[in-house]
Amino acid sequence: MTGAAGWVLQPAVLPWAALFLGLCIGSFLNVVIHRLPRMMEREWRAECAELAGQPAPVEDRYNLFLPRSVCPKCGHRITALENVPIASWLVLGGKCSACRTRISFKYPLVEALAGIGAAYAAWRFGASAAALGAALFVWFTIVLAFIDQETGLLPDALTLPLVWIGLLLNLNSSFVPIQDAVIGAVAGYLSLWLVYWAFKLLTGKEGMGYGDFKMNAAVGALLGWKMLPLVILLSSVVGLAFGAAQMLAARGRWEAGFRFHFGPYLAIAGIVALFWGEPIVRWYLQSL
Repeated sequence: MTGAAGWVLQPAVLPWAALFLGLCIGSFLNVVIHRLPRMMEREWRAECAELAGQPAPVEDRYNLFLPRSVCPKCGHRITALENVPIASWLVLGGKCSACRTRISFKYPLVEALAGIGAAYAAWRFGASAAALGAALFVWFTIVLAFIDQETGLLPDALTLPLVWIGLLLNLNSSFVPIQDAVIGAVAGYLSLWLVYWAFKLLTGKEGMGYGDFKMNAAVGALLGWKMLPLVILLSSVVGLAFGAAQMLAARGRWEAGFRFHFGPYLAIAGIVALFWGEPIVRWYLQSL
């Protein structure tokens, strides 16, 4: 391949191009994290009104692109120069340029994670469908992790497309044979579904949501069924570590209203398994 496209795909250049693209995508991911739950709430209100035989509430247009982003405190419209990934946050000192209200560190963190994830995927897999698939997986799981941590939701609008992305990528065995991917999607869903029902029958309570099943199915669709035990083990260990840290922060007591969100830990485990799962499994088998 010649020209600008060929230059970008050079091994020495591709990770840097992916980093730049990932940072820009990360800025959009922040919009998705903030707006998608609110869009879902609007849809639920409209559906409830329809079921009650009432007119749908009249609300301003609101989606991932409109209206323009503004400061939630003073309504200052965010300009293009104030929306440059990471750099704008640093230049502004992490504060709104108009009212000086503090801007959450979450925004540059999401951008950095998206950029680094894309760059590492490009370096790890080169110019291939696997690199694109790995970057998409990282971007989707970043959004799912932050939304789940903030709202307890794992939207179908994200989990279900991620299942199909995994299956489509593996039609060409980008990560595993398609048979392993299909079995992985089914096993990923059923494994947590069985845990859910076992916990509910024993305690009468719901230990996780259906979104966790679908997210685990997406992990299985991309990485195959053989990687699922490692993913579940890693997510449980990470969850226990974060839970213990929260207990220590609360001086040994669970805080009132505390709820365990499995999505962020499943996201971390899925990314670890994506990039380093095979050497981890080999090391474990050799140590037996």
